Amino acid sequence: MSDNVIIKQKKLSLGRVEFSWANVAAWIGLAVMLVFTVMPLAFMLTASFMQKNQILRMPYSWIPKPFYPSNYLQALRGNDGSWVFPRNMFNSLVVSLVTAFTTVCFASITGYGLAKFRFKGRDLFFMMIMATMMIPFEAIMIPLYMVARGLHIQNTYIGMILPFMVSAFGIFQMRQYLTTFPAEYLDAARVDGLGEFGIFRRIVFPNCKPVIATLAILSFRSQWDNLLWPLLVVQSEKMKTIPLYISKFSEEKMTDEGAMMAVAAIASIPMIVLFFSLSKYFIGGSSVYESRKG
Repeated sequence: MSDNVIIKQKKLSLGRVEFSWANVAAWIGLAVMLVFTVMPLAFMLTASFMQKNQILRMPYSWIPKPFYPSNYLQALRGNDGSWVFPRNMFNSLVVSLVTAFTTVCFASITGYGLAKFRFKGRDLFFMMIMATMMIPFEAIMIPLYMVARGLHIQNTYIGMILPFMVSAFGIFQMRQYLTTFPAEYLDAARVDGLGEFGIFRRIVFPNCKPVIATLAILSFRSQWDNLLWPLLVVQSEKMKTIPLYISKFSEEKMTDEGAMMAVAAIASIPMIVLFFSLSKYFIGGSSVYESRKG
């Protein structure tokens, strides 16, 4: 049988979709999950262009009538007219981006060392790092606050960033991913005279894009949504972050539900942009991992 015939038969077999009730149930389940995932986002977006009385009207109308974009102006201006929202959003961006960057750097270096180097106490060191994941943040936030107060880093970016620059979960994630990295590549680079830092920078790090993208998104999101620590360490209105602004905005007596939805919609933009910017890397991460295992 010629190669052309074999290729045509493979294409035909790939084009067939076998019918089974299990596939139908799986597709129905995915469709239901999609609806429940998208519906809150759709409600937030449509409600952000509605007036207060229209949002509370039942049954809910998914099309704003009339179209009311002034909610976004009120969201930026604030109920007190201070226009502090852009500054708070900038603060969240700085804290989240720097934390994601430092987490990726430290976690990748530490994970590489724990995965590819043999030294005395390596397993004990790794278990000690994992043990820190068992300690809830609420148990250490008061000592952390006392340290921040002693260092006079309240109301500063470093005060919000310093406790989260290193992530035990990030180290675990990088270490587990790099254990599957072929050691032959590293040995060949050493034979060619490349140093350990050069190996990490030129070979290891560029080939870890799926796990780096995942870790960056998780680190960014955890700080973008972080309310408790900024609530402790920040008192100045200009240094507050998005969660603090949303909390204050929702507690004020003159809060408009439409403006609240506009605040939430604006606050969601950086996460959406980051997700779609890095999605091409971590979506294929599972297939890369499985191919290495095979």
